[in-house]
Amino acid sequence: MTRLIFCIFLIIASNSCGIKREMSQESELELFNLKNDFLLLHYDCKTDVDDLHSVAAIASLIRIPKFANLNYHAVAGTYGIQEGEYVPANSLFNLAFNDRWSDAHMYYNNSLNEVYLKVHDVLISGGDIWIAEAGQSDFSASLVAIIQKKMTDINTKDRIHIVQHSAWNENVTTQKNLIYVKDNCKYHRIPDGNDLDNGSPGLSTLNYVDWRSILGNEEIIEIWNLATNLADTYNGLEERYLNKSIDGGGMDFSDFCEVHYILDLRGINNCTEYFEFIQNGLHDK
Repeated sequence: MTRLIFCIFLIIASNSCGIKREMSQESELELFNLKNDFLLLHYDCKTDVDDLHSVAAIASLIRIPKFANLNYHAVAGTYGIQEGEYVPANSLFNLAFNDRWSDAHMYYNNSLNEVYLKVHDVLISGGDIWIAEAGQSDFSASLVAIIQKKMTDINTKDRIHIVQHSAWNENVTTQKNLIYVKDNCKYHRIPDGNDLDNGSPGLSTLNYVDWRSILGNEEIIEIWNLATNLADTYNGLEERYLNKSIDGGGMDFSDFCEVHYILDLRGINNCTEYFEFIQNGLHDK
């Protein structure tokens, strides 16, 4: 009875913060384990420049003390079947993640093998894999297929989590790959991060956000300066998607809502509150 009451309390507390958690068969909340689990950050970068703002958002988070030891790896170019030009942002990925990222746009197979080796070690050690799907699931499907082929004792349905917030991303994933990851992974479909008051934070806005004065951290400001400059440069360029929030002087890091869900962040409902969260986190010990 005590255990049941505790679980009910956690559900109520999570929902009150705008977080909707899925329940396992054991009726326990599924949460990312900072000590054991591995976070994969997948960015399609085609053709919407919102990924660049989203990269800056997670790069800021990993620079606050609480998440300094987060085990993660980013992958650029995890796109599906959508048309349009790629948004090249190697300079941003280098600045944001140093050597903890792979370029699937230019080196798909090498990136897949590199990520598999990292995932292999985590799974062997007992950790779970959480994929923040800031794009389509084609690369994830390739990764899961390798795991199932080479690690036959691993139940990917229990050990690999994919978090997706966008119906559009699902629609331009190769459909057999989307079906495959849904059948072979723990697939978490969360509300769209472009909208407010739906259970995910609304991280897209037409309004200007004075993030520089809120942050007050030179290293993080440098990352955001590069991200916003690149986004402004490629937004709508050569028939790329025109992001209206960014074009209007606002921001769009809606793909950060998957990270928000995975890491169970609290107190973030919009873009301004995100920057305040980072600023406050920089001063936590």
